[in-house]
Amino acid sequence: MNQRALSAHHLGYAQADKRLHILQLVGLHGSISQAARAAGISYKAAWQAIHTLTNLAGTPLVDSAVGGSGGGGARLTPAGERLLDAAHQMDAARRDVLDRFNEPSSTALAGPRTSMRNLLPCRVARLESDGARDPMVRAVLALADGSQLVSMITRESAELLGLAPELPVLALCKATAVRVTAPTADEGARRKEGAEVVNQLAGKIERLSRGVQRDEAVVTLGSGLQLTGFAARPHRLRTGSRVVAALDESAVVIALAS
Repeated sequence: MNQRALSAHHLGYAQADKRLHILQLVGLHGSISQAARAAGISYKAAWQAIHTLTNLAGTPLVDSAVGGSGGGGARLTPAGERLLDAAHQMDAARRDVLDRFNEPSSTALAGPRTSMRNLLPCRVARLESDGARDPMVRAVLALADGSQLVSMITRESAELLGLAPELPVLALCKATAVRVTAPTADEGARRKEGAEVVNQLAGKIERLSRGVQRDEAVVTLGSGLQLTGFAARPHRLRTGSRVVAALDESAVVIALAS
């Protein structure tokens, strides 16, 4: 069977590369606003990208001057130049590694290392907000079985990720954020009536690990995907029980899929 070739996206650097691209554009244009226009994002999103990189670097990466006789502008600090140089070298090394792993005799890389137990492939169904000035965006994500997850993120994050309908993404959430309970009569009635039910995923318990105050439950969803969460004691759940796995909109993190 032919093995699918690995790409840079498999290493999970897409969002970091976007921020670095914006930093590169700032150095190229000498302006954060021009860098934002060139990247096709808002000025605020460009600043968020720079702030995130600055926090990670622990030192200023951009010197900016607003207004004045020169009209304002921005330039990279020596630390910003070093960061871009390191990023270029890392990109070259990454591509070299991918070339070697894409040899016929190689094996696939493992998924990204993260403390989040739950990674669900899905697609962006739609983006909702209360207008262009609303700083928050409600991203509605569709799983393969038609069920939906909603993630509440900032508008700048949505722009940096390039979210758009039909875009394949990964929905990530910590197991501790997933509440597993027995379905209620009201939830069942709403599903039968075809009402939209979001962030309440129906499934059955595949495995139950007993604890003291709560039990860890691995839930198999209708799509065949598995979700790990916790059921508060006391309860009557057991392996094979029908359950609902619920989580808050703010607990769902979006990552770009390859």
